[in-house]
Amino acid sequence: MTLPSLTGAEKTKLRGLGQTMADGAWLGKDGVSPAFLTELNRQFATHELVKLRFTGGQDRHERAALTTTVEQAAPCLCVGAVGHTALLWRPLPVAAPA
Repeated sequence: MTLPSLTGAEKTKLRGLGQTMADGAWLGKDGVSPAFLTELNRQFATHELVKLRFTGGQDRHERAALTTTVEQAAPCLCVGAVGHTALLWRPLPVAAPA
């Protein structure tokens, strides 16, 4: 799946929308597991934005590496990351015409 690139203004708008969202997925000490990816894809089936919370006590560099891994495995784009939270975006799937 090839994701469209986002402009800075689009990312800013998405980050604003994400501020009031509840966490949609949690990434703990087990890392990017098949169960985590299943849950993340389930979230993306109904939402364009998913807030990811890191709960495994990872440091800043580990969180950045895990975010990149999630972007490649899921596929999605990180539109913002602050502290132990990352905001991921993937466009909703296009419904097949009836």
